Amino acid sequence: MTHEDEIEACARAAHEVNRAYCKAHGDTSQPSWDNAPEWQRNSAIKGVHGALAGNTPEQSHECWLTEKEATGWKYGPVKDPDKKEHPCMIPYNQLPEEQKNKDLLFVITVRTMAKVLGL
Repeated sequence: MTHEDEIEACARAAHEVNRAYCKAHGDTSQPSWDNAPEWQRNSAIKGVHGALAGNTPEQSHECWLTEKEATGWKYGPVKDPDKKEHPCMIPYNQLPEEQKNKDLLFVITVRTMAKVLGL
């Protein structure tokens, strides 16, 4: 497995854990990794690099927010990729607990996978 494959494996695992978490909360808007659009997979891969560099869940969210803003996303009450609107386009300290937990799950999953893969 190449280094890029290992990074993608971490991203896939974190994405799928977050998808399951969202589904448990009634949010079925997350596609599987294999069906996710390229922008979503790329965003997860960027998140993996941040988590491996030591980002906390808060830093992970802030990096995600910066990336989204740079690509034209803005706040919207409902996630809408066509309009580039997302309800999490707010500072970390304003996120509901369930969204903070999603950031924590992402970081923990990435670090656990990285350990298993020897990264």
